[in-house]
Parts: sequence; structure tokens; C-alpha cells
Amino acid sequence: MPLTPADYLKKILTARVYDVAVESALEPARALSARLGNTVLLKREDQQPVFSFKLRGAYNKMAHLSEEQLAKGVICASAGNHAQGVALSAHKLGVRAVVVMPVTTPQLKVDAVRALGGEVHLHGDSYSDAYGYAVEQQRQHGLTFVHPFDDPDVIAGQGTIAMEILRQHQGPLDAVFVAIGGGGLIAGVANYIKAVRPEIKVIGVQMNDSDAMMQSVAAHERVTLPDVGLFSDGTAVKLVGEETFRIASDLVDEFVTVDTDAVCAGIKDVFIDTRSIVEPAGALAVAAIKQYVEDRGTRGETYAAILCGANMNFDRLRFVAERAEVGEEREGLFAVTIPEERGSFRRFCELVGQLPGASRNVTEFNYRISDSKEAHVFVGLTTTTRGESKTIAETFVAHGFGAIDLTHDELAKEHIRHLVGGRTGLAKDERLLRFVFPERPGALLKFLSLLRPNWNISLFHYRNQGADYGRILVGLQVPGADNAAFDEFLQTLGYPFVEETTNPAYRLFLQA
Repeated sequence: MPLTPADYLKKILTARVYDVAVESALEPARALSARLGNTVLLKREDQQPVFSFKLRGAYNKMAHLSEEQLAKGVICASAGNHAQGVALSAHKLGVRAVVVMPVTTPQLKVDAVRALGGEVHLHGDSYSDAYGYAVEQQRQHGLTFVHPFDDPDVIAGQGTIAMEILRQHQGPLDAVFVAIGGGGLIAGVANYIKAVRPEIKVIGVQMNDSDAMMQSVAAHERVTLPDVGLFSDGTAVKLVGEETFRIASDLVDEFVTVDTDAVCAGIKDVFIDTRSIVEPAGALAVAAIKQYVEDRGTRGETYAAILCGANMNFDRLRFVAERAEVGEEREGLFAVTIPEERGSFRRFCELVGQLPGASRNVTEFNYRISDSKEAHVFVGLTTTTRGESKTIAETFVAHGFGAIDLTHDELAKEHIRHLVGGRTGLAKDERLLRFVFPERPGALLKFLSLLRPNWNISLFHYRNQGADYGRILVGLQVPGADNAAFDEFLQTLGYPFVEETTNPAYRLFLQA
């Protein structure tokens, strides 16, 4: 017979998790709360010894195994966090742990499992691929399988998070937002909350490219996704569990999907309030709260977000920082066509300074001369409200500049911004310089105002890196007779620079 919510309540109340796990903090996200007009509480599962909630379920399951089962050793399949939970639990209990992980698992998680004594096997591109291989190994070697989500003891271990939330916050609580991969976390949380305080909504959150649970609940049967996105590797599951599907279908109030940019913005929001960096799966709940508030227009409500993990590869932060501003819609990206005629670049910059709304900064400007009549530039601008990029593009067009809003264009955000430029036969007498511009209003206009009218800008590359100064690469067509005047211009400008005209990389990739 299926376990009832009362059965799960008993299992959660008697779960063994605190031999290895800690009661994580429930902290207010003050900056985010003020911005949203609602109280947001962060359940800090990133504070666990393995930086993820998965330790709870893994240990509770293993603590309930017989001595004979433990003696044979355990095996699991995991995208990383469950693997660390199993490895640490096995170390605590003194048993062998074999861990199968997808080849796409961040190296940080692989190294962490090995450091805890786990025997790592890399197989397949997703959790589902790793799971199939792990089941084969379990049968061949007589190991005990520790499922990452579709097991009542694992579900009960995760449910202790909800038990802590309701003990730590006994006041009004409108909803708890929970990331979903295979469904173990939300199954445990939903069972406890609906048994103790059923008026609190339980809202499941998935990536828009990995929404197996949402599709399954809508179809009233488990749906296997043909493929899953891997940005949020902790929730990249093609097929949810039988038991977790049953529970989610009965107890979860709503489902929300979020995209990559929204999750990157959520990671930034968590950092601002906690100075901690969560992994993509850890920020799903925060991204969903922001989307929920915007869609519903709520004010004065209280929401809890479970920060379910913080096993983030450091190298991935470059991508997150790049996309967070777009995810928050604090940056708009545009393709703008400017006439190749004297003063048009300056006229465009002046128009940017006159755009309606709060003062805005240029965050990116990429250009390479390619046509004698028109210049095509890739431009990034700070924005203050959602949907503002469309209005800005319309303003450019109204002032005679062709413009396309690229803010939501995945190709442009991922690749085109890095590919603007190349060789050209039009850049005669070109000198290439790397400048350091102060990040303050008027720095670019000062540069443009000091240029002689007959010195044409043939290349311009700039991307705001969040520093107090900007690194800018500029190509200028300077006739040989003007070299002395150009040197005087550089001295008058006063910005630090390095001339790169003889750089071999420049000659190889940018000169005809």
C-alpha cells in the first residue's frame, strides 16, 4: 500500500540525519525582500558539510540498512550532490561506496566524492544514463542501491528540511519554493507541510529545459524527456521517480519554470544577501519567487526558498556574471546600424545619453569596419525595468538608426557578441591601441571630442567588467603624416594605453 502523509510524517519525525547533517539557518534575504515588497526567507542548505541537502536523505536511507546490506557496500547514481552525501555517509558508517556520475558532472563534485572515499565511475551524459549503468553494476556485484530520490527513507530525510523551516519560522508563511530534479526534496517537504500546516503552498520549480515533473503531472503519467538542459546539472533528470511523481501529483500546489538567465540573476541575488554563491539548482527557488511576484503582483507576503546546493565550478562564474544582468533585465543588447559618415558615432553616443528614464551606461560596444556606407555595432546598455529594451530599440529607429533588440536572442548572447569583427580591406593606415578608460560619464565623449575629424574609428571593442575602469580596444585610421599629431592626442587624452599595431595576433586575425 502507498505510504500516506501520516506515514511520512512519522518517518520524518523519526529520521536519522543529524549524525552528519546540521540544522541549516533560515535567514531573511533583506535586499531581495525590499526590492520585491515581500519577505523572502532563505533556507541555507548550502551550509551542509557537503554543501547540499542530499546528505539528509542519503544518510537516513543508509542508517536504516541492515548490517548485512552495509557489509556488501552501497552504490548510487548521482549528478554530484547525492554522490557526496552517500560518500560522506559511507565514510561515517565505515562501508564501501561506489558512485556513478554523468560525464557532464562538474569536476568540483567529482573531486569532492573521491576526497570522501567514494569510488567514482563516470558514465553517460545525464543522471538517467548514469542510473541505468549503476543498476547494472548493483546487480552484478550485489551492492545495495541508494536511490537519490525515489525511496521513502530518502524522501523522509529530505522532509526534515520542512520540519526545520516550520520550527524556525512560526509566523505567517504563504509558500515554500522547492527545486525539482527527480522529486525527492519536494516529496519530503510537501508531505510534512501538508500534514502540519496545509494552508502553506508548496510550489515546485524546474528549469524550462528540464521540466519532467511538471510535464508528468500535467499528463497524469510519468513522461520521459528525450533530452535535458545541463546548466542546472543538479536538476537535469529525464524521468522522475514513481513515488515522487505520486506525491507531487497529490500534494504540490503549483509548478513554475525558469530559464537560464533568471537563474543566473538568482545566483547574484543570493550573493548580494548572503555573500555566498549557490549552484544553479540552488538558485531555482529564488528565481521562481521573483517570477511569481512579478506575475501575481503580490505585496506583503512571506515566502521561503530552499537553497538546495552550492557545488559551483569556479569557471562557471564567468558565464553566470555575463548572463545575470540580462536575467534581471538590467541590461539590454542591441544590433544598431550607424551610417559610416563623420560624426555619426558621436551622435549615437549622445542619443544614448538622452534616452528617457534613469541615466544609463554602455555595458558593451563591439564594432569592426566592414562596409563603406554602414556600420553594424553590437551594443549593451543598462536598463531599469523589464521590457525597456524594446522601447530603447524603437527610440534608436525613430532617430534614424536601424536597431534590433537582441536582449532575448540566445545566439547573440552566447556567440555573436564574441564574433563581431575580423579582417577587412577598408582599414587603411590603422593603428591599434588598448586603452584604460575611467568608468565615469563623459569618458568616451572626451575621447571622441579630441579625435581629429579625419581619423576614422575602424574598430571598437568594450565590455564592462564591473571594475572602476574599462579596458577598450580601438582601431583608428591615422594617415602617416598625422603620426606626430596623433601622439600629441594621446598625451592630451591622458588615458593609459598600449599600442598593439605590431601585435602578431592582431595581424593574424584582424588585418587583411
